Amino acid sequence: MLLTVAIVGSAHGLKGEVKLNVRTDAPERRLVVGTMYETDPADLGPVTIASVRSYKGSTFVTFAEYADRTGAEAMRNAKLVIETDEDEVEEDAWYPHELVGLEALDPEGYELGEVTGLEPGPAHDYLIVREPDGLITRVPFVKAIVTEVDLDDHCVIIDAPAGLFSDDELEID
Repeated sequence: MLLTVAIVGSAHGLKGEVKLNVRTDAPERRLVVGTMYETDPADLGPVTIASVRSYKGSTFVTFAEYADRTGAEAMRNAKLVIETDEDEVEEDAWYPHELVGLEALDPEGYELGEVTGLEPGPAHDYLIVREPDGLITRVPFVKAIVTEVDLDDHCVIIDAPAGLFSDDELEID
């Protein structure tokens, strides 16, 4: 199974440097000079990291195979991917593909919808839930709200605050 380490963003300068949207929790280990990555789409790679630098919270790299701005622009929106290391399993951590398709239930077992994706955020990720009426709800993926992920029962339990889902009724005094 391929996992996304980063998504290539815009070119920066004339020498092929690009900004990365980092998707790994270990960038200091994954994004090092000399590391080779397959790409998605595959025809742009493989690529080898030639330089790495951080500036104001952003990560910038150059690739040995793309040494100018034109080449860097061709890489835009490409994913840098790796084969998963199944030995590195974390407790209370899930891959997006494991969450998609799970049934979203409230603590009493009533259906809230179906998980259709995971969206990274600056402070925490969001579960994307398609409600039965078709509306899309972004649920903060924090333990206080998503209280349980049960892959065996194919569901997530969401203890949502009032008003998060479309059919919640808010009491107005």
